[in-house]
Amino acid sequence: MTGAACCTREYFARAAALKTGAEAADLRAVAQEPPGAAAAARLSAQPYENALLHTTCVATMLAGGHADNALPQTAEAAVNCRALPGTTQAEIESRLRTAAGSGIEVAVKIPLRPNPASPPPADLMRRVERTVHSLWPGLPVVPVMETGGTDGKPIRAAGIPTYGIAQMFYDLDDIRAHGQDERIRTAYFYDGLEFGYRLMKAMSEAGR
Repeated sequence: MTGAACCTREYFARAAALKTGAEAADLRAVAQEPPGAAAAARLSAQPYENALLHTTCVATMLAGGHADNALPQTAEAAVNCRALPGTTQAEIESRLRTAAGSGIEVAVKIPLRPNPASPPPADLMRRVERTVHSLWPGLPVVPVMETGGTDGKPIRAAGIPTYGIAQMFYDLDDIRAHGQDERIRTAYFYDGLEFGYRLMKAMSEAGR
């Protein structure tokens, strides 16, 4: 079991405790080894869970044509892929070529460079949980594999275990990450600062 797979299974196991009924059962099923295929298929209908269970590829930029009054002779798309740990570049290229069909050229712009995952140590999780509960008693702490890109990739590649902390709340109905007018509430920002300060103190304490 890779570190990333271990973290993702822990996420599904802890998330199951926060749900009820069929959804909780599906979350527990995909946390098993091997994961339940039927449960994974049902959870994949939700975009976030799908990104945790599969490699995803999305066309993020499109370009084509040379004049307003002429049919385009060429067109191209930039496809952004987020690869699950253990997935190879050859596997992704093969799937893209199959999806694109004959006559479409597929070229790699940025090669996939796998690097080791960083399983979170138990002591780290204890310090994070203690800090979280000092501000928000009873709030569940759930480890998760990041579905986006971070600076952790080159740092891990250099042999340095790397972790990220989502220390600020945001409104579920007003998520504007990478969009226009990206923002969070002022109170959430200052709560995040206080959490970060307390966590740095907790991480600097020896033997706790």
